[in-house]
Amino acid sequence: MSSKYMINTWEPESSAFWGSGGKSTANRNLWISIPALALAFAIWMVWSVVVVNLPAIGFKYSTNQLFWLTALPGLSGATLRIFYSFMVPIFGGRKWTTISTASLLIPAIGIGFAVQDINTGYPTMLVLALLCGFGGGNFASSMANISFFFPKAQKGYALGMNAGLGNLGVSVVQFVVPLVITAGVFGAVGGEPQIAVKAGASSTLWLQNAGFIWVPFIVVSSLLAWFGMNDLASAKASFADQAVIFKRKHNWLMCWLYTGTFGSFIGYSAAFPLLIKTQFPDVNALKFAFLGPLVGALFRVAGGVIADKLGGARVTLWTFFGMIAAVYGVIMFLPHGEAAGNFNGFFWMFMALFAGTGIGNASTFRMIPIIFMTERQRAAAGQPEAVKQQAVVDANKESAAVLGFTSAVAAYGAFFIPKSYGTSIALTGSVDAALWAFIAFYASCIAITWWCYARKNAAMPC
Repeated sequence: MSSKYMINTWEPESSAFWGSGGKSTANRNLWISIPALALAFAIWMVWSVVVVNLPAIGFKYSTNQLFWLTALPGLSGATLRIFYSFMVPIFGGRKWTTISTASLLIPAIGIGFAVQDINTGYPTMLVLALLCGFGGGNFASSMANISFFFPKAQKGYALGMNAGLGNLGVSVVQFVVPLVITAGVFGAVGGEPQIAVKAGASSTLWLQNAGFIWVPFIVVSSLLAWFGMNDLASAKASFADQAVIFKRKHNWLMCWLYTGTFGSFIGYSAAFPLLIKTQFPDVNALKFAFLGPLVGALFRVAGGVIADKLGGARVTLWTFFGMIAAVYGVIMFLPHGEAAGNFNGFFWMFMALFAGTGIGNASTFRMIPIIFMTERQRAAAGQPEAVKQQAVVDANKESAAVLGFTSAVAAYGAFFIPKSYGTSIALTGSVDAALWAFIAFYASCIAITWWCYARKNAAMPC
């Protein structure tokens, strides 16, 4: 160790190294990473709750404008992930986690001030929605960083814990914000309340708390990352070193599959409150919306453990079958024509769908390190020991970059799923067409998973 925070020798595949301090160091970095990632998801998805309350306090935005505010964080977050994917090997995990977490203060504070003035221009709101993409970008770098710390046999567990508990930030924001905006949590410092009018009844809201409530937690998390995490010398790589993944077939295949799992999770999460409100207007959407992301996040934790035991490809394959069944169930319980629909059936089918996305998130991410380790080790077979050791280092760097890049591509689901609902409603009067399109996409994921990874004699079993 050349400094307090830089680790020059990191050999997690060595049982002696792992048992003599490697495990405790890896776990420390993991447990600091998790709350930082949860806060990132909270900021990324905060507009899914804020937009529901803007009309009530006097903002004269159209439904289409509100949909854009919900969707734009997904667009910017997904785009930022492409760049964030490569940041950890360039800057170091400790430094980049600190920087990226601290950047969440900008949209959090910005939203807190903007919503207090109903004369705030719509372009300003659009900029703040785009800035919430900082939270979306963090996932790519966080997952890449944690993947370096753990041995191959425990990557499913580690990535499942980091992502699963980090994904809880989506559920937390949809649960916490409706509570904190009803009280003057910060006293006079937090600003004056707004008068909200819904269905002719007025109430008092502190909508600024939707942004301000996260500020102290972001500050603490940034400090923990700076003083408690480590940089790994073996993880250092330039962009050129990492860009080799664009030539790897399995990078693009896993982008497709992870879009089916994580893209679904984050897209359904972003749109769930508004979908409930439009399809079942008599139901209080915010009373139920947080439960979907909660189920997805918890099942992601479980999915990592299951995938370690049964294999990522097998779990991914059957998860997509389950997701198709759940989407079909959602369609059956939606309102159609004179039929009012069944909210209970709709809700439970969506819970099953969220559970599937969670398990699939973990199992696909478990596949990636195995695929690239196997590919590099096959190429080094029969070579000198030094070449084999370098193959392991290269595999870890490639898989980390692929973890980040696939998460970037998949994150566009946070934009496309809400917009698919809106487009489907505009063209056909219902969301059915969008849901049938999702089923077709999942069918293509089944075909890819089975042919490339899960069938007997598959070219890359994992």
